[in-house]
Amino acid sequence: MDAIRNLLLIDTSPVHAQAFQEALRNSSDGPFHGEWVQTLAQSVEPLREKTMWAVFVKMPLGDSEGTDTLEKLVKAAPDVPILVIGSDEEEELCTEALRHGAMDYLLESHIDAYAFRRAIRNMAERKKAEQVLFTEKERASVTLNSIGDAVLSMDTSGHVTYLNLVAEKLTGWTRDDACGLPIGRIFRIIDGATREPLRNPLDLAVQQNKTVGLTANCILVRRDGYETAIEDSAAPIHDRNDQVTGAVIVFHDVSTARAVAAQMSHLAQHDVLTDLPNRLLLIDRLSQAITLAHRNRHKIAVLFLDLDGFKHINDSFGHAAGDKLLQSVAARLSGCVRDSDTVGRLGGDEFVVLLSEMSQLSDAATGVKKILAALPLAHQVDGHNLTVSASIGLSTYPDDGEDAETLIRNADRAMYWVKANGRDNYRFYKAEMDAVVSGAHAAG
Repeated sequence: MDAIRNLLLIDTSPVHAQAFQEALRNSSDGPFHGEWVQTLAQSVEPLREKTMWAVFVKMPLGDSEGTDTLEKLVKAAPDVPILVIGSDEEEELCTEALRHGAMDYLLESHIDAYAFRRAIRNMAERKKAEQVLFTEKERASVTLNSIGDAVLSMDTSGHVTYLNLVAEKLTGWTRDDACGLPIGRIFRIIDGATREPLRNPLDLAVQQNKTVGLTANCILVRRDGYETAIEDSAAPIHDRNDQVTGAVIVFHDVSTARAVAAQMSHLAQHDVLTDLPNRLLLIDRLSQAITLAHRNRHKIAVLFLDLDGFKHINDSFGHAAGDKLLQSVAARLSGCVRDSDTVGRLGGDEFVVLLSEMSQLSDAATGVKKILAALPLAHQVDGHNLTVSASIGLSTYPDDGEDAETLIRNADRAMYWVKANGRDNYRFYKAEMDAVVSGAHAAG
């Protein structure tokens, strides 16, 4: 039997607590045990006594405000994923929380048992992927330690004097062939980013009479042209009179370690299920696009897309089919935009599309119509032809906002207006939508 996973909700709302408990009862990723406290002070005991799988926290709380709440939680439970709950008006605070260690956030206007369940599902996916990467990293570390380092030396005239077996393998030269040849011919290194040749560290070690580290992102080009990422340092060799007689470099292959590090970096910025940019990367790209648009006097459109009827499909065919449908939707959305545009997933069935560098608003309308036409075409999922439509809200820079959070929020409001007025359509944001959407939230 699977171990029970403990989750903690820190929130003053009984409504949220009820939805939280309902989500835990109906989640397929359990079994779960949920605890609910209403203040940060009350969270100390459960965090100390139990190993928490995840923490949901409302910001702000009665006894804690701002990112201080998050910092205290991270300190109390450093390895526990934290998801922030905030009001629509506090979205900027929620975004700031991401930079202080939160995994994601939920807005109160979207909270119900289903939203909690999807958030838990996303956490489960991420934890599974992180565990796989951690295992790969540990295996790579053991492998690197077992094969040993490469050792290569030269004299003061710059000619090779020695290679060990590992150096022979990495350079592609045998000791007999390499000895006596210029070091630059045997040990060819380039910058992995610029592809420009790098100054040989053995030469520097001789000239400066000190240990010299390899340049970051150093690539060793083997005799046959194969490239290997390497790290370590070169040091001068002295005789008994402390005179420099040459230099030795000790280096090792870090290709696997760099690949794992790149994977970890990718995971931190991309949605686990669809591999689309997540909220953090999406906001970063949108902020960069705003800066470029301001400089070039272009327009930007932000599309907030929510699938129509996805919950019914998820409930009827199961979470696995729902996840495959989301992956199919992600691929189809990516196929509808230009390479310069960005498709991101916020979580659940919510997507955001950034259309950059537009000269006029009609370009955005054309892009949206293309999406609305392509999305309902049947998605092949486990032998079923599943169809789904979308409600899309649009906001534009600079007309509807001058920062990423405002543009996404206004596009969300326009999407909500479409949901309330027939679905399977799109609308540009207008200020009068604020009152309608706020009224609908209050009534709900």
